[in-house]
Amino acid sequence: MPGKNNHTTHIIRSLALATIIVTTMFANVATSTISAVSQPSAAGGTQRTTRPITTGTSVLGIKYKDGVMLAADTLCSYGSMAKYKDARRLVSVNPSTLIGGGGEFSDFQSITDTLRQNALEDRCTADSLYDEESAQASAKETWSYLRAIMYNRRNKMNPLWNDLVIAGFHESSGTKVPFLGMVDKIGTAFEDDMIATGFGSYLALPILREKWRADLEEGEARALLEDCLRVLFYRDCRALNRVQIAKATVDGVLVSEPYEIDSSWDSKSMVGAKGGLEGDGGW
Repeated sequence: MPGKNNHTTHIIRSLALATIIVTTMFANVATSTISAVSQPSAAGGTQRTTRPITTGTSVLGIKYKDGVMLAADTLCSYGSMAKYKDARRLVSVNPSTLIGGGGEFSDFQSITDTLRQNALEDRCTADSLYDEESAQASAKETWSYLRAIMYNRRNKMNPLWNDLVIAGFHESSGTKVPFLGMVDKIGTAFEDDMIATGFGSYLALPILREKWRADLEEGEARALLEDCLRVLFYRDCRALNRVQIAKATVDGVLVSEPYEIDSSWDSKSMVGAKGGLEGDGGW
């Protein structure tokens, strides 16, 4: 039947034409997608972190009779909001080294992950898995490594937004010597007997300089750091009274669980009437 055959041929041709059109459309979409991915927009460019977002404040460190001690609170602020109250900023990266960080918390997490990975690689590639002493970086080696990392990132205009305090021990003339050093976000590095970052460099460091002695006992060192943290809680609006203490001795490192330090708000200037009014001090 000629009419029926012509109708069937027309349908087949229409389907073939539709298939060609759909295939072409998908090919064009795929090509444009690949082009967009492989060739970033000139308007967008390369993005860098221009300021820290979720931040921790001061880290304090002192040498004492038996080793080195660090202290920090556990608050991370999101701008001016007290966002996270269990952000632990004192970390043990190997059996002889502690690190404390202020500034951008995600950058600090990245740094500690890198150090722990390096420590694991050192152990796995050591001559003997049982010789742990020779397979781990000392505190001074870790400090020197971080100085290079921070300076390198600064030169790429993409800094890690942290001030880092490194504490622990290193070998000198066959004996273990306590070490305390700091590295900032642009690679500036130094060692000292007492260190404070952030607001602590203004409020806590004068207290440390006045009361520090080389022969401080562990209890005295802890009390001194707690006094400094208490002052920071009173005067730094990004600080908290929930804190951690960490110590490094020849026997190893130890980081405490968070705990709250005592505070008092019954000072006359804080409880007195404000604005010449009695009552709650409201205007």
